[in-house]
Amino acid sequence: MATYSPLPISFTHGEGVWLWDEQGRKYLDALSGIAVCGLGHAHPKLSEALAAQASRLLHVSNIYHIPEQEALGQQLCALADMDKVFFCNSGAEANEASIKLARLYGHQRGYEIPKIIVMENSFHGRTLATLSATGNPKVQAGFEPLVEGFIRVPFKNLSAIKEVAESHADIAAVLLEPIQGEGGVNAADDEYLKNLRQLCDEHGWLMMLDEVQTGAGRTGKWFAFQHTDIQPDVMNLAKGLGNGIPIGACLARGEAAEIFAPGKHGSTFGGNPFASVAAKTVLDIIEDENLLGNAARQGEYLLNGFRENLGDLNGIVDIRGKGLMIGIELDRPCAELVKQALETEDILINVTAGKVVRLLPPLVLDHSQADEIISRVSRLILNFLNEN
Repeated sequence: MATYSPLPISFTHGEGVWLWDEQGRKYLDALSGIAVCGLGHAHPKLSEALAAQASRLLHVSNIYHIPEQEALGQQLCALADMDKVFFCNSGAEANEASIKLARLYGHQRGYEIPKIIVMENSFHGRTLATLSATGNPKVQAGFEPLVEGFIRVPFKNLSAIKEVAESHADIAAVLLEPIQGEGGVNAADDEYLKNLRQLCDEHGWLMMLDEVQTGAGRTGKWFAFQHTDIQPDVMNLAKGLGNGIPIGACLARGEAAEIFAPGKHGSTFGGNPFASVAAKTVLDIIEDENLLGNAARQGEYLLNGFRENLGDLNGIVDIRGKGLMIGIELDRPCAELVKQALETEDILINVTAGKVVRLLPPLVLDHSQADEIISRVSRLILNFLNEN
């Protein structure tokens, strides 16, 4: 079906941060499959683990105990200081699980129609519930009637949430991204998150973080919330967790971890042996190779390089990011830069929110490759601004 508009290029293989097309042309991947391939392409330890597991067992279903899934769950909960985890296959499914969890939590508190506070400019997925939670009318258009039960407020506006609290007694949760990826790489500041955590505690709301894009080391910590002295009640993961093997996770702690019971939620494929081994191997490699520290260092290096090269230019609104999640906001639409980057600079980038160049390079990025990204993207943007 015509759900995508793919660029006229196909890749045959990759290694680390590099990709090769069918003509043998080499490209620098500064997108990582949209924050998925944190280990880059064809990481030898991951490839070996996947091949070994594929030769033993792929799938048995959650009717039975899955030791690989249990080991992954224990590791994830330890890294995030959470209690329990539900495994699924994507970020949308992880967010969907958290929405169901919040509704069940609200019903247990006696709310007839539990409400979830969500943010403008957010993105949580394309299922009916997650697109209803998403703060982008373009994603929702044509799929009405939307799922009810969501109250939208401006991102990073605590006063708006307090106003909602005064007029609604049936709020069960707040769902937000600590850094809005599709919304333009917009980060919630520490003070906002701390105050929101306090507000959730005061009202008995679940604080639910969508870390689908920011999790698994992308920002230089295991999870973006760890940059701040808070702890969510629910956190959703996917993307970088499997390095390309589909897997999602909905983690919870405290009361939130006890809400689901057998029959309340499920997934045929979620957390099968193959996907679980993939994710556990990814986590092990990130730790063994100190890729959290590398993401933090290289991200700061990229930000400094772009600010030096582009910061004073007319047409540049802002250069921002955390770890290897970088946004360069222009003062004009620039979607054509994605194709131009392939054709003129041999680099994969993304443009989101219409005018924000989004860079999500692999966590294995080294110093010389970071220099290449700075050079190629700076030249690309400079030429674009001069011609437009």
